Amino acid sequence: MNKSKVSLGYDFVKGFIDENPTFKLAIGMCPTLAVTTSVINGFWMGVSVVFVLAFSNVFVSALRKVIPDEIRIPVFVIFIATPVVIVELLMRAYLPAIYDILGIFVPLIVVNCLIIHRAEAFAYRQPVINSLMDGLGSGMAFTINLMVIGAIREFLGTGQIAFGSVAFPEVPLFEPAAVMLTPPGGFITLGVLMALLNIAVARVNKRKKAGSDIGYGNC
Repeated sequence: MNKSKVSLGYDFVKGFIDENPTFKLAIGMCPTLAVTTSVINGFWMGVSVVFVLAFSNVFVSALRKVIPDEIRIPVFVIFIATPVVIVELLMRAYLPAIYDILGIFVPLIVVNCLIIHRAEAFAYRQPVINSLMDGLGSGMAFTINLMVIGAIREFLGTGQIAFGSVAFPEVPLFEPAAVMLTPPGGFITLGVLMALLNIAVARVNKRKKAGSDIGYGNC
């Protein structure tokens, strides 16, 4: 298989496990905790981040050779601000109800640690196509993270899950815990999911190591 295709594939998928922005790197925590009171909120915040991340990664990568190293961070912020303004205007025009809920966290994407981190750690040093795949992969992983956290908090906090016009019915004999819709509920959900992912990854790595040890032992 072509090495470039393998590299592009890894650049896309690494954000889901190895460099998961929420559960491994623990960056972009403000929107993660603030807007994930429902699946729909997490979805639209995630979609916004995907667009901004892909856009900014491409621009940073395309101009990386002419960006002065001393002022690269302010330049990154300018590149990030452009798609954020586009997202904000589109959301105000076509999704006013969602914009009212997400509020200040839409313009705050400009200084989101995830966006700046990918620009600094990857796009500033890699070709355009690799940077695009990195942005799409990290953004989609972030979106899934927000939706999973939102689904758990919404279900435990309200007893049902609603996504647009589709709503899953309430579960009989289940008493919702309103605390799950508050900041402490966000921290609890995030912490539990982080622990579960780390346990799963540790077990997989342990099995891989055990398998390699057996292989060497048979030589």
